[in-house]
Amino acid sequence: RLPPEWRIYASLSGISKPVSCRVIGEMQGARGPAIKAWMAPFSVRTKPSFHLIFLRAAKKRPPRMAISIHSDDLPADIDLGTAVAIDTEAMGLKTHRDRLCVVQLSAGDGNAHLVKINHPQAPSPNLAALLADSGTTKLFHFARFDLAALTHYVGPVNGLVYCTKIASKLARTYTDRHGLKDLCNELLGTDISKAQQSSDWGRAELTKAQAEYAASDVLYLHQIRDRLDAMLAREGRTELAAACFDFLHHRVRLDLAGFDGLDIFHH
Repeated sequence: RLPPEWRIYASLSGISKPVSCRVIGEMQGARGPAIKAWMAPFSVRTKPSFHLIFLRAAKKRPPRMAISIHSDDLPADIDLGTAVAIDTEAMGLKTHRDRLCVVQLSAGDGNAHLVKINHPQAPSPNLAALLADSGTTKLFHFARFDLAALTHYVGPVNGLVYCTKIASKLARTYTDRHGLKDLCNELLGTDISKAQQSSDWGRAELTKAQAEYAASDVLYLHQIRDRLDAMLAREGRTELAAACFDFLHHRVRLDLAGFDGLDIFHH
């Protein structure tokens, strides 16, 4: 019985005698060799005989998401729950130089809220209140950058922080691929596009492609956290990960104080 994500394509003919054929697997990803070994040659005894069967891995496409774009701030009545996925887009990677342009948020329910930070920047009291709420866990991928940008441009970020990049580096020690695309691919079987990663986020209006890219950066973080938590527990590194997350607030203070290029623990 084949996994449900596989599709079978068959070519039939009217050959009446039994024929032998080999299943040809064409697959991407780490499971390919194992599944190819599992699918051994076999005989087909049926009146219309199979000429060739192709098995292709059908990557799961990201589901349709509801994307809401807000100007400068979140609506006052929005409820994103006790754990919110957050990401940011800026004009570049230097926090003090490159202004914050977009803040993406999701409750993990398949919907994304994008706050377009206009220029000049206006106050964002609702967003600031959410960030300051110590009762809300904030999920990030590469939290160090996002925390610095949010702290510098919006306000303090309080409460528990979870970084899927740090969790991945502690749990997935068999690889050096810890990007969000890699995690979605391996842990969720979902392929996301990073084509808009380097684009003009400071433009007056986001393009459809930018909005979809920005939304995909927060849509899967809750699911990824669950998968990584299980791996961390299995490897006995849950407490170590929590300690790293707790230190992120101090790491960001160091970055904003000008120590971003210095490893203060180095000899």
